[in-house]
Amino acid sequence: MTQRSRLRLGIDLDGVVADFNAGWIERYNAQFSSDLRSERVDIWDAPTMLTHFTDMSEFWSWARTAGGGASIFRVLQPYRGAIAALDRLSVRDQIVIVTTKPRFAVHDTFEWLAEHRVPTTEVHIVDDKSEVACDVYLDDADHNIEALLDARPESLVCRYVRPWSTSHAGAVDVADWSEFEHQVDLFRAAVTGK
Repeated sequence: MTQRSRLRLGIDLDGVVADFNAGWIERYNAQFSSDLRSERVDIWDAPTMLTHFTDMSEFWSWARTAGGGASIFRVLQPYRGAIAALDRLSVRDQIVIVTTKPRFAVHDTFEWLAEHRVPTTEVHIVDDKSEVACDVYLDDADHNIEALLDARPESLVCRYVRPWSTSHAGAVDVADWSEFEHQVDLFRAAVTGK
């Protein structure tokens, strides 16, 4: 961390701030008269296991307009407490959104951030999240956590505990936003003495 007082917090969106699984499942159930439950999602590519879609490309083709003409990413709901936690964190630190999206969802993502008033002035939509330098990261995807641990050993990497991801040596597991806020405070104290 540099000699600045504000930490850069690299925050993922889907599965961390936005409830992607509840969103696509709600739309899928309505369109296909199904009765899926988001509690059944316990693997990364769950749509191919729980639906009629034979592969993820078929799912993404559907998701492109599943939000009532917009992409599924436009109609997701935030997890309870996520926006309030980001508001609290933004008082002391810089919220940097670091997310991966299909190209078709870029505009919908910016609209979603604006609608939910996510307190950020910096958004990165990238495949390799380790390209974005942050002091602390919060993600739920195993492949992202592994890449961040490898490329950013000086940073604190937190895994938002979800059924579709596993613990990683070197990453800190957090089960909710208050735990993440606590880890940010501990990291700040360790690197700044404040």
